[in-house]
Amino acid sequence: MRFLRGGYTADMDGRAGGIGMLLAGAPDETSAGGALAFAGDAATADSPSWLAPHPGSGTGDRSLSLSRGDVVYAALEKRQQVQAFRRTGETTFVPLGAPVAAGEAVCHVAVAPDARSLIASCWGDGRVIRMELDAAGRPSAPVTAPVAVDPYGPDAADAPASAGDIDLVAAARALREAAGDEYAHLVPDHDRADEAKDDTGEGEARPSRAHQAVFLPGGLIATTDLGFDVVRFWRDGHHGLRQVQQIALPKGSGPRHMVWHPSGHLYVVTELSCELFVLAPSADGTWRLVGGTPLGAGTLPGDNAAEVALSRDGEFVYAGVRGSNTLATLRVRGAGDVVAPVALVDAGVDWPRHHVVVRDILLVAGQLSDEAASLTLDLRTGVPGRVRHRADAPSPTCLLPIR
Repeated sequence: MRFLRGGYTADMDGRAGGIGMLLAGAPDETSAGGALAFAGDAATADSPSWLAPHPGSGTGDRSLSLSRGDVVYAALEKRQQVQAFRRTGETTFVPLGAPVAAGEAVCHVAVAPDARSLIASCWGDGRVIRMELDAAGRPSAPVTAPVAVDPYGPDAADAPASAGDIDLVAAARALREAAGDEYAHLVPDHDRADEAKDDTGEGEARPSRAHQAVFLPGGLIATTDLGFDVVRFWRDGHHGLRQVQQIALPKGSGPRHMVWHPSGHLYVVTELSCELFVLAPSADGTWRLVGGTPLGAGTLPGDNAAEVALSRDGEFVYAGVRGSNTLATLRVRGAGDVVAPVALVDAGVDWPRHHVVVRDILLVAGQLSDEAASLTLDLRTGVPGRVRHRADAPSPTCLLPIR
């Protein structure tokens, strides 16, 4: 199998040369379980930290036919731009059109299933930007969505201690009591929020940090704001995004990435508190918070969660934890509204920035160890085993499977 590797180049103190190509197994294999090899750069670019594929077109009034992965979009983080690349060979891509201006530290790109638009999320200034896509896949016409509002900020009333159907304060107190003195420090401090002040001082403004967009069934779009601790829901009006709802997660949790589960639930991993929250739609279409759990008892102070992904059958959730350099496995229970920690294992790399699941293999990018590694998943327990193969991959930040 082939994987494109996004990474940091010299403009962000990285060692990558652009969009790299990673090979897994023999050329005729359809699994990622074979030996890994870095095949060099597929395209030159400045810090393409996130990569997203064109989903393919050729239906409706689209004049050109594209297969999935014929065009790839890169968030050029330092340059504050989104650039499209067109495939020209098995391992080569070239720029498609001119780069399009985004916002500060653009860190994520998501392409609509109908291939008519993309959403760029910008960590530096909190912007969420919609861009049009033409029939060839070229982006243009960036429109910035309405800015996020901090539900815990000086201009907003303090958010209630309960969110959705969960009383976070009561849950934290009960969990702390059950954990006992030895493990009480691992329980999120939702019941102690009023006892502490922000690092920036009481009542001072926090920065907005948009981090990811996910297209949901039914045309809904969800975005995270790591700085304001919110998940926002949008409708695409074709001339810009229209916000329809905002859900506040616990203050200081830092929602980073999300994954939609086939049960209809949305799982949100929080970078700062290392938790996984569960959001669910109501009968009237509004969303609510219905569950959540720490990633595991082995996370350490100062850890930062990164990517979240599902097993092929949707029975397990995998979250990367930077700092302690571990991978959390959680099992999906009930109707998808409950997630429970199973294990926290060594990721085998330094700073597991991103990972993807391919059949029974979990492929993880070690940003600070300049490598990618594959781990075999136990099909019974869902837990990743030891590293099976590894390969040099300069400053990897994203792995994208392609044909």
